[in-house]
Amino acid sequence: MFLSRKNPPLIGLDISSTSVKLMELSKTGSSYRIEGIGVEPLPANAVVEKNVAEVESVGESVKRALAKSKIKSKFCAIAVSGSSVITKKITMPASLSEDEMEGQIQLEADQYIPYPLEEVNLDFHIIGETETNPETVDVLLAACRSENVDDRVAAVELAGLTPKIVDIEAYTVETVFSAMASQMPDEGMDKTIAIVDIGATMTSLSVIHNHQLIYTREQNFGGKQLTEEIMRRYGLSYEEAGLAKRQGGLPDNYEPEVLEPFKETTAQQVSRFLQFFYSAGGPIGDIDHLVLAGGTASLPNLAELTESHIGVPTTIANPFADMSSSSRVNKANLEADAPSFLIAAGLAIRGVEYKWS
Repeated sequence: MFLSRKNPPLIGLDISSTSVKLMELSKTGSSYRIEGIGVEPLPANAVVEKNVAEVESVGESVKRALAKSKIKSKFCAIAVSGSSVITKKITMPASLSEDEMEGQIQLEADQYIPYPLEEVNLDFHIIGETETNPETVDVLLAACRSENVDDRVAAVELAGLTPKIVDIEAYTVETVFSAMASQMPDEGMDKTIAIVDIGATMTSLSVIHNHQLIYTREQNFGGKQLTEEIMRRYGLSYEEAGLAKRQGGLPDNYEPEVLEPFKETTAQQVSRFLQFFYSAGGPIGDIDHLVLAGGTASLPNLAELTESHIGVPTTIANPFADMSSSSRVNKANLEADAPSFLIAAGLAIRGVEYKWS
């Protein structure tokens, strides 16, 4: 009997509006170790509202991030945004095999999907036995316009990578939640946790109860608004404003006249987001804990300001907190980058758990 060579883990690769972030994990027992990590900015408008607009530009940025990270794996997991995906929960007979389910879903999918089936990528996930009927199972059906998937695939292939998984961003948040559970009250059991990921142009809310995703929403708002205000106020280019926002060096009036009003607006946006969840009227009660993620979450004292607005304990996301890291990872950057690596970390965790066929 020949020993089979262990397949490498998949790289978790997050293509956001302003940068690409990638990381590779290994796993020993139940512990994860960061083997490589990389971030590379994207040219302006290479990705517009979570859709890849310039495939070559994105591919070049992924290639540069790979080179800096020194990751050798050639396989990756990527994700599409929730706004580009239609999901629907359906029930199916528990007696069906996965292949039989797939065949039946293909036959019936046009009932659920408002696009021609030849224009979508379709997948499903068996959630488990239906609560009210042991003879059926709940199945999550997900469909995305093919062009949204194809453009991402084309970009990463230009960088020399082969995607093995295309996930949905909201579900990668559910995946990474397991790595952050120790930071939550009662490790998230019997608790309702809201995770607000504030990106450059889009903010997403994921509500998790008992480690399961129960609600998602996206809306246009993000750190780009602060960058644009810095540009306007101080006569800088977009790149200069972004650099100044991260590294400092702006005039004395920046904090009281630009940064503090933006932080106030951000806290108000988070409060509005939670009101959408409450008004949806689900069976779950109040939010027990709020987690802020995304690059904007790193703004000083934003968690404290938000907590004072909404009256819910608020912390900053750190998917790396319980992970070790290899010697080639720059540990000084890990803490600063952690809140913006939520999606990449979730994809990397899936990449470690992925079973090769």
